[in-house]
Amino acid sequence: MATAFPEGFLWGGAVAANQLEGAYLEDGKQLNVTDVMTGIGNKPDIEWNEETGKWEPSFTHDFVHLSEEGIDFYHRYKDDLALMAGMGFKAFRTSISWARIFPHGDEEEPNEAGLAFYDDLFDTMLELGMEPVVTISHYETPLGLLVDYGGWLDRRMIGFWERYVRTVLTRYKGKVKYWMTFNEINVGRMIPFAAGGMLDIHPTHKDLPNADLTQQQLYQGWHHQFVANALAVKLCREIDPAAKMGLMLSQSAIATYPETCNPDDILGAQRTQRLHSFFSDVMLKGRYPGYVRRIWEENDVELEIADGDMELIANYTNDYFGFSYYRSAVYSTRAINEGTTTSKGGGLTSGSAGTVANPYLSACSPEPWCWPVDPKGLRYVCNYLQDRYDVPLFIVENGIGLDENLDADGHIDDPFRVEYVRDHLLQVEEAIKDGCDIMGYLYWGPIDVVSAGTGEMRKRYGFVYVDRFNDGHGTLERVKKNSYDWYKAVIESNGEILHA
Repeated sequence: MATAFPEGFLWGGAVAANQLEGAYLEDGKQLNVTDVMTGIGNKPDIEWNEETGKWEPSFTHDFVHLSEEGIDFYHRYKDDLALMAGMGFKAFRTSISWARIFPHGDEEEPNEAGLAFYDDLFDTMLELGMEPVVTISHYETPLGLLVDYGGWLDRRMIGFWERYVRTVLTRYKGKVKYWMTFNEINVGRMIPFAAGGMLDIHPTHKDLPNADLTQQQLYQGWHHQFVANALAVKLCREIDPAAKMGLMLSQSAIATYPETCNPDDILGAQRTQRLHSFFSDVMLKGRYPGYVRRIWEENDVELEIADGDMELIANYTNDYFGFSYYRSAVYSTRAINEGTTTSKGGGLTSGSAGTVANPYLSACSPEPWCWPVDPKGLRYVCNYLQDRYDVPLFIVENGIGLDENLDADGHIDDPFRVEYVRDHLLQVEEAIKDGCDIMGYLYWGPIDVVSAGTGEMRKRYGFVYVDRFNDGHGTLERVKKNSYDWYKAVIESNGEILHA
């Protein structure tokens, strides 16, 4: 059967600097937000210092900060990239750690050692035949910008961002063709410190680090990020017109299904989708959607919008839609009313849908995470996005984390991962046949990295195993899993072997 994947399809993998680089205070780098997280779902390790009158790192817990060393990619990237090239990668997504370039975030001049590191990193990718796909801010806002300014709650962040973006676009002109601005800022409602880069620094709130921000604060912070996003698009077109500036959002929640044809279930699922489409509606349609204005009215939100903000947002929308997809969900009014769901969400002021099991899905990932496996949900998301925005789509995260270790012979057989990726890729192919313009597929993460969600090594996504464990011990040896050769064959055949 002939493949539907087009010539030039960008097969590859994706990681983030904070989850694998390590060297967290090396060569001039200072702390970013994820350097003080035990896992992005938890509160940051910061405490109020009465003497300085601001939040400062505390590191008072017993949890090992695995991200401090990561998998030592900072010193091993040439060998690791060679492993990626061994699978035939056409593209490799990573991020620039903002605090390597501007350690505190508000410096006038960049850190040359940080710039030089990424110069060689991108050069190595290109030498190995891989296009760098680069996220400018992947949960890596410099900590100094949060504790001194409150992060994106402060409009001055736009100026710090402009200096940073101008610096990296100028430095890596001609090397990086595919950029993305922020990673999953739509997750900032649930984890505003890490994903949103926001911190309430008002002294009266000092007993509640990373407490839920008000709706006014969240929407104001997002407005600043929307302006910053448009500014990055503008800078990209001025500095390197051959490059593309995309956006990156989590889109798993777009595959939220109503439990029944009850209109309340239908509307609840729609509200959940809008929770996430709000961001792309602004960044791709260039205006605030009508439905959000009711939310503002009901939550007493009055945005401070400077002259020229909306013109900038309207004139500089993103070139493509990069997104992650892992799982689907089911919205259930019944379960919410009965109190049998863990979340009463689904609206724009909540983080997730009313969750109930989907009886039509036969598989979930093995314990302890047990995410529902829904490959057709990815096809649904692709079609939803293509119909709504009509821009190129780029699947820049999709993968499965498993609790696995070497067997007695020093190998890892991971058929569940192979099945997961194969089934999702078959649905990507169906989406292409549906008419979706899909640029590529980047598996998350092709080498084991520190989990963003839990801050541990036990949740392993890779085609390549890394010998490191939750307590910090391990040799850091790299071992190819059985899925490595399978994914290599998928890329070599441009997807044809999916039908074998």
